[in-house]
Formats: sequence, structure tokens, C-alpha cells
Amino acid sequence: MAAGVVLVLIVGGALFFSGGRALRASVTTTSSTPVVTTSTPTTTTTPPTVTIAAVGDTELGNTPQLPPDPMAYLGAMKAALAAPIVFGNLEGTITDLTASKCAVKSIYCYAFRVPTSYAHVYRAAGFTVLNSANNHAYDFLQAGASATTAALRAAGIVQAGLPDQIGVVRDGPLKVAFVDFAPYYNTNNMLNQSVADQLIARAHQVANVVVVYMHAGAEGPSADHVTRATETFVGENRGNPYAFAHAAIDAGADLVVASGPHVLRGLEWYRGHLIDYSLGDFVNYYNFATVGDLRLSAILHVTLGGTGSFTSGHFTSLVLEPSGAAQLDPTQAAATFVNQLSKQDFGAAAAIVQPDGTISPPTTQG
Repeated sequence: MAAGVVLVLIVGGALFFSGGRALRASVTTTSSTPVVTTSTPTTTTTPPTVTIAAVGDTELGNTPQLPPDPMAYLGAMKAALAAPIVFGNLEGTITDLTASKCAVKSIYCYAFRVPTSYAHVYRAAGFTVLNSANNHAYDFLQAGASATTAALRAAGIVQAGLPDQIGVVRDGPLKVAFVDFAPYYNTNNMLNQSVADQLIARAHQVANVVVVYMHAGAEGPSADHVTRATETFVGENRGNPYAFAHAAIDAGADLVVASGPHVLRGLEWYRGHLIDYSLGDFVNYYNFATVGDLRLSAILHVTLGGTGSFTSGHFTSLVLEPSGAAQLDPTQAAATFVNQLSKQDFGAAAAIVQPDGTISPPTTQG
């Protein structure tokens, strides 16, 4: 069962009994015992909440092409990321192994890895949960995936997304479960909805709040809209993000976030819960394009109540430098772009980012 919070308040004071027959007014005995007035203080308990920061794809290079100072490269965003729980998608592996899935002379196969020490770089920047449900989790085969798990564990980072894996973190009295999916058999598979529903139900048995992440959808600058249909990329079934996100909430998810298209997508409000269909690329050291809409990025902060209810949200607009490093964007170009997509794709159910970054649910919820 989900962990609860039990507050026991003990108030000391005098206990008085009265009873028997009424005293007669003619009694002449007097008492010097003072009259003691007691009052029970009124106590109010603030319901617990949890704030989660989420970003999209994180890629700190590809050995041997690595940032000269990875701490500085990623750490510049530490203040903007600040939250009790910080989540991102690990686009690749953390391993020193060299045997990859790609043939020696392949020019169309991409395998990403960074040194095992980089797990501590992520932790130093504030990350507490990283996702491995994506198409690069096994770039260096099962041995690389296992090395990644070990590196994250050693750094104190919770992993989510591998088969049957639920990542659980605690903030104060609340436990938050991350159930991450991708359209692949060697991850939690979003193409098998019944199994996905069972996994989400299991997550609710061990946590107060359930966050679902999906690595789904087509890729590239033309993949910014939610089509509400099955999407493909280079002939690969990348799932139906719209249908899966709705099904996840129907199954009990409190928040749905996503990445994978390498471009931002819109925000939708469904049954009182927020869905972010793509947070784009967060950091990307010279591995993906950073031009046009692909250079827009964001940090999503969401505060949820102890039962998963939406309390507040904030959208921080970022822009990627040519090196793929993220910077705060005072022009709010990302928010403007996302609002446009949200209105076009979801109409009255669009979740709108206000000028100050606040996310306001629409009057009419989908």
C-alpha cells in the first residue's frame, strides 16, 4: 500500500467529570480551588505535495567526443532544474565498454555512450531519476545496459524503463513511482497496453503518485504535432502517443511526460491531469541538430498533491547553443511555440503557458 502520513497530537490538560444529583444552593461549604479554563488548540495540517522537474533527452556526448568540462556543461542548468525530484531521459548508455550494436562500417547506426563517471555528473546537476526506456538503452548490448544500471545506482540515481522496472523515489512522506515506456520489447513496452496498465496499477500499490513517461512518436522538425494516430520513423512503429497517454491516465497515471521526437510538442489537459507530449532535447553535445525549432527546449515543473492531483505547473523556456548546451531564453520562444501547438492539436483541452511560465488548465477539460 502507498505510504501514508499519520499525525498524532497529544494535548495535556485537566480532565473534569460532572455527574450525580444537582448541588443544592444552600450548601455553605466554599472551596478555594481556582477555576481552571482549558482550551484545545486548533490545529491545521497542510496536505503534502511533491514537486517534480522534468526534461527531455539528455546526451552528454559520445565517447570520445565529450565536453571538456561535463560538470560545467550540465551544471549550468542546476538552479533552473532545482526540485526535490528531477527526471530526464538518458539518451544512450553510461559505460566504458566498446562492443556496440552497430556494424564496424555502418553509417546509419548510432550508438551512444559516455564514461561511467558521468553518472555522478548527472547527480551533481540535481538529477534523481533517469529513464532507460528508449531506442538507445542497448546501444552497447546487454552488457552496456547492465553497466548503465550499475553506474546510476552507484551515483544514487533511480533508473526506470527497463522491462518490468518501476523507479520509486521519496520526497518527505510521499513516494513517487516512475513507470517509463517505449515501443520496444526490451523496455517497458507501450505497444502492449494491457501489460502497461498492469504495470501502472502495480506502481500505485507502492507509491502515492504515479508519473508515466513515454519515449514515442516520429522524429524531426516535422514531428511537432500530435497526430492522434500511430506514428513511424524510418519504418519503425513508434506508437500512438495520444492514445497511450490517455490510456495511461485512465489506468491511474497522475502525470504523463514524453520525449523522443527531438522537438517540442503541445500540452494537453485530460481528466484533470497534465500531459506533455514532448520536452524535446535538453542537452545534446554535438549529436543532434540544434537549428530552427529543434533548438527550442524546456524544463517542466509540476507540483502534485498527495493523491496525484494537479496543484501547479511551470514551464521554463530554454534554447540550445550550437554545442547543444541549454540556456535560459528570456524571449520565451519555446513557450510561444508550445502554446501554438497546444491550441492547434487540443483546442479547448490545451494547457496554456502564461507569460510568467505558469501553466493554466483550460476551462473545459478533455
